[in-house]
Amino acid sequence: MRMLLKVQMDTPASNEAIRQGTLQKLMESALSELRPEAAYFGAENGCRTAYLFFDLADPSQMPKISEPFFMELGAKLSYTPVMNREDLSKGLGALSAGR
Repeated sequence: MRMLLKVQMDTPASNEAIRQGTLQKLMESALSELRPEAAYFGAENGCRTAYLFFDLADPSQMPKISEPFFMELGAKLSYTPVMNREDLSKGLGALSAGR
């Protein structure tokens, strides 16, 4: 299932990760593991934030994905199911077929 993983990083923890050079390594590792179809980075609510759109094949992957962000960055995470244009069209088409 296509997911949006939002990672809001604790500022002091991510500052330290930048100083030690571990933030870039952590993000590269996550991007390599997840192979997202899109990844964006910015600030939200005053926090460094990553938005990663990827396929979550099995919910049992969530601890492996989440724990490095929790442990190394004190991050707040959210997983949100999302659709692309084709998914939306298919879903709306199924609504029409059911009438």
